[in-house]
Amino acid sequence: MKKSYDFSRGRRGPVVPIPPGKSRITIRLDDDLLEWFRVQVDSAGGGNYQTLINTALRQYVEQRRESVEATVRRVVREEFAKYRTATKTSGRGGRATRARASSASR
Repeated sequence: MKKSYDFSRGRRGPVVPIPPGKSRITIRLDDDLLEWFRVQVDSAGGGNYQTLINTALRQYVEQRRESVEATVRRVVREEFAKYRTATKTSGRGGRATRARASSASR
């Protein structure tokens, strides 16, 4: 290490430039919440916990913007997709099953 350094050509500001559309802020979060995000990133194999926080906030805001009608439509589509997948894999609930059931009751 040198005894003195020449900072005459140094520039002020961040070492890494901020990308367009982003802002550098200081935010205070609860320790347990911050730790949860860090653990999530570590368990996923690495990454940036700040990006994960940004993604979580964006999803929350987008869901809040969604109208009640859009929310209901989205949930019904998701549930219907789960139902269709379950009936296809179990082999039940299709037209053939209903036809067999109605002919058996005659």
